[in-house]
Amino acid sequence: MNTVREGLPEGRYGRSADERADRKLKVAGSVLGAALLAVVGWIGWDYVAGQTVSAEVIKFQVVSDSEVQVHLEVRKDASIAGVCTLISQDRGHGEVGRADFTFPQRASRVDELVSLKTTARATAVELVGCQAAGSAG
Repeated sequence: MNTVREGLPEGRYGRSADERADRKLKVAGSVLGAALLAVVGWIGWDYVAGQTVSAEVIKFQVVSDSEVQVHLEVRKDASIAGVCTLISQDRGHGEVGRADFTFPQRASRVDELVSLKTTARATAVELVGCQAAGSAG
């Protein structure tokens, strides 16, 4: 019986066009993947390194229908003053209070109890964000 070959013998005439295209796609995909990973890493590093002031709400206590006491822990460079914005919300998630609090202490970690005035009874307090005093945004 005779066996009929449908293609060229493998490895005899070099790589086929499909193999060359596959290799080019693999190289291009690897380069683009590495570039994407570098961009994501740079954005993450820039975000983390750019945070000169950060804070955390440790706890809060509703004192009355017009006041909430908030225990904040602020972390910052000792050489700068930090400003943190807090909001309070009522049961329906409506904003009933908002205030900026400045922390000029020359310390890298500040624990402070602040008083947030409200227009109605608050049920939640949220830290909007912190930044260095005098910085925009």
